[in-house]
Amino acid sequence: MADPRGFLSTRERDLPKRRPVPVRLMDWREVYEQQDVAQLRGQAGRCMDCGIPFCHNGCPLGNLIPEWNDLVWKGDWREAIEQLHATNNFPEFTGRLCPAPCETACVLGINQPAVTIKQIEVTTVDRAFDAGAVMPQPPDRLSGKTIAVVGSGPAGLAVAQQLTRAGHTVAVFERDDKAGGLLRYGIPEFKMEKSVLDRRLAQMEAEGTRFRNGVDVGGDLTGKQLRDRYDAVVLAVGATVPRDLPVPGRELDGVVQAMDFLPPANRVALGEEVENQVVATGKDVVVIGGGDTGSDCIGTAHRQGARSVTSLEIMPRPGEDRPANQPWPTYPTLFRIASAHEEGGERVYAVSTKAILGDELGRVRALVLVEVESGGQGFTEIEGTEREIPAQLVLLAMGFLGPESDGVVEQLGVELDERSNIKRDKAFMTSVPGVFAAGDAGRGQSLIVWAIAEGRSAAAGVDAYLMTGVSALPRPVNPTDRSLSV
Repeated sequence: MADPRGFLSTRERDLPKRRPVPVRLMDWREVYEQQDVAQLRGQAGRCMDCGIPFCHNGCPLGNLIPEWNDLVWKGDWREAIEQLHATNNFPEFTGRLCPAPCETACVLGINQPAVTIKQIEVTTVDRAFDAGAVMPQPPDRLSGKTIAVVGSGPAGLAVAQQLTRAGHTVAVFERDDKAGGLLRYGIPEFKMEKSVLDRRLAQMEAEGTRFRNGVDVGGDLTGKQLRDRYDAVVLAVGATVPRDLPVPGRELDGVVQAMDFLPPANRVALGEEVENQVVATGKDVVVIGGGDTGSDCIGTAHRQGARSVTSLEIMPRPGEDRPANQPWPTYPTLFRIASAHEEGGERVYAVSTKAILGDELGRVRALVLVEVESGGQGFTEIEGTEREIPAQLVLLAMGFLGPESDGVVEQLGVELDERSNIKRDKAFMTSVPGVFAAGDAGRGQSLIVWAIAEGRSAAAGVDAYLMTGVSALPRPVNPTDRSLSV
């Protein structure tokens, strides 16, 4: 194990500092400063190498967390990255974007602040890239089998890398002009700079994965054409149908879905030009939805120079301690402060939007809110609490309902489940033989760590299908079991 007395001698949880708010609002770079390596190794030394490491249970990938904590504490970075990559294709993504269910399951977290697992993870992989230790791993021989992966988000990329390394010829189709899915244009630069994505894509291309960007499968290329050309097809198209807000005034100019606001903003941050971009500059911005997408909208609005930013959430404000009905090692609902919340604005809880008001030109000017309380029958309005708040831009960040059911999903004829996701079996095969589904398209909106876990599992299913029932590819816990969800 790491330092046998580390959890006693280093009791505090130390993370890298965030850059000062006035400084980081002037650019789009990642918000965190580098952490001193000695401090990080001290944090790794707090890991107790538990007899039953519940961090494994918290992580859908089954990451070998105590092992690489021990190696980092000893300074063996080369072996640490090997242990990290053994279960996770993209630790640089999860280390930046995952909410770290492993940390809420940390045994030390029962009565002390948990080990900084996520920061140790991302530092390990970043150091490995800097040292040239992350090399392409092309297969020794080719199988002669061909696979089309539709979608290049984390699930699609994980499927593609695993199957390419198994010796299959893999083509990844992406309708945007560059690969990455939401990692490319949905995640702002201040959470993950795109150079982090590009260096991994370069490794995958060197291994033999082929990327076909700017191809709309279901439009430019039909599902039948895919089936005729490839031995197997993997649908990793995500859950891109947004939840809407059915209230009077929804049609007003300035009421925008988050995914119509964030991708153009990210393109501009990367130096591209976008026509008719919706911007927050000089406006009172209201973000409806308190999740990660909502916080991305908040941070983006601040950097665009919004006059004010208000975040609305229908649920009551969470507490700062674990609720009694969410004991360790479950992932608790807590009041968390993302970097975007630190940058300003107001967070309003337990409110519902009754109507959106417009001006004489059809532009949004205000929202009508009412306070609510939750009960067994849903939410009840509290009489006498209606009020207006100004808004010239309203961003809807209320989550996603499932994959787009038309296009390639309809053309391939795959069945959907009761939640409008693509139905699949334990091998991740859909109702159509040879067609598989992975990530949010089959699971529903979820975490990046689940997407990668699903991608690895689906790759094993595809490999077994193509190679007469046998696959040597590793497979995490079965992510189709929703009881394991965070």
